[in-house]
Amino acid sequence: MKRKFSKIVLTVIITTVMCLSTACSVVKITENVMNSSKKGTDEKEAVETQSFADAHDAFTTTLAREDNDDDDIPAPPEGVFDLVHYSSKVGDLAAYVSSDPGDGQKHPMIIWVVGGWGNGIDDFPWCYPEWDNDQTGSAFWQAGVLTMYPSFRGGNGNPGNYETLFGEVDDIVSAYEYAASLPYVDSNRIYLGGHSTGGTRALLASEYTDKFRAVFAFGVVDKIEYHNNSQFTFDTNNKEEYKMRSPIYWLDSVKSPTFLIEGSDGNSANLKNIQKTSTNENIHCYVIDGADHFSVLAPLTRVVAQKIIQDTGTEPNISITQEELDTAMDSEPEIPMPVMEQHTIEELGMNISYPYLWNLEDVSEEGNPSYMLYSRYEDNNIWDMSILRLNLFTPESGLDLQIVKETLESDGYDIRDTTINELPGVRAVGQMINNDGTVFNNDFVVVQKEDAIVTFDFLIYEDFGEDANPLFDAIIDSVSFTQ
Repeated sequence: MKRKFSKIVLTVIITTVMCLSTACSVVKITENVMNSSKKGTDEKEAVETQSFADAHDAFTTTLAREDNDDDDIPAPPEGVFDLVHYSSKVGDLAAYVSSDPGDGQKHPMIIWVVGGWGNGIDDFPWCYPEWDNDQTGSAFWQAGVLTMYPSFRGGNGNPGNYETLFGEVDDIVSAYEYAASLPYVDSNRIYLGGHSTGGTRALLASEYTDKFRAVFAFGVVDKIEYHNNSQFTFDTNNKEEYKMRSPIYWLDSVKSPTFLIEGSDGNSANLKNIQKTSTNENIHCYVIDGADHFSVLAPLTRVVAQKIIQDTGTEPNISITQEELDTAMDSEPEIPMPVMEQHTIEELGMNISYPYLWNLEDVSEEGNPSYMLYSRYEDNNIWDMSILRLNLFTPESGLDLQIVKETLESDGYDIRDTTINELPGVRAVGQMINNDGTVFNNDFVVVQKEDAIVTFDFLIYEDFGEDANPLFDAIIDSVSFTQ
């Protein structure tokens, strides 16, 4: 059976669902990249004989405009990532870096460069990793690989300006130097990865330096002109400016094992041209049939993460076959747990952990403590569509555990006794329906705390089935009472 929402709950739910509409950064490849012109991809390009490092260092870019931003950097989840600043040629630049595991060991690290044209960082690493478009890079740190997300010149109030894949290459090298200086990082096992614009930056960095143990670049372009030229900040009348930002001319400079991956429905024409042009045995190219620019990320970054974990020798020993990538693309979508943070809610006398990206809102009425927990985003996934309401009912309310239990049973809920932090409780599972007929799965936990009642009312749309159960279980398991 389904119990009706009260007007108060419905109002809160509606308000909650209408919360912040900003979504995690989703970088869309532009049409001129997806449909590369045949000019420049049908003919094998002439690779430069001069090293890219020499050419890059000798060249001075001319910026046609000075673009930058001063976007705020959200505080990272404590104990998971640290907000740091690394030295670069233009000054100190911000980055998120995995926190010290505290085990006295040295660990591998990957520097992950996200796509898009912005040079900043925000909370995207902790947003829900959509299986068909996971740009978060979270597969690495979820698997235990330390991760660094650097911002670049001109982003987040950093010194300098956007240089459209030129000075950013220097910044990547500077990020490596910072990572190598960390006492808990194995300086011989620092990797580089990126997607889309970030993938092209990673390939250029692999052409510039051999410091990275291996490089993994998704969705690269061979020439800068196949990117969104409305974002170009350099002098577009100078052909050398284009060449300094186009990986196709510098393939012979790659010294580290470099793996280039793209879906057949993405920038595959660019990747095939790189494959046709390259005679460098350090460059490995993979086109994934039936995949696009984004769908390769979730399953294949997980493959790469495991390759890094297994790459423990003195020298890099990573090999990837087309067959294992194709097999990984057929794997079942995973629903990972979000990063959780512990909080104390003094009015409830309670410690509780909930997703880092969730907001805690006081919705108390008539002196009864009540709080809503909900995501700051509203994407269609279990992290963002779940809602949790916490209530404290004092003895004056007239409620006790038995009354609540009988009420829920009469509403058709499946009831079982439980304990929360060694306190007696009840867990009830059923459904709720609001006035427009929308059905929510409802997991309801009630705890008797001395003569008060504490309730945990967890709601998610019926379409998600039981997928959110592990999340609610983790929240409930984290609860402890302070008084």
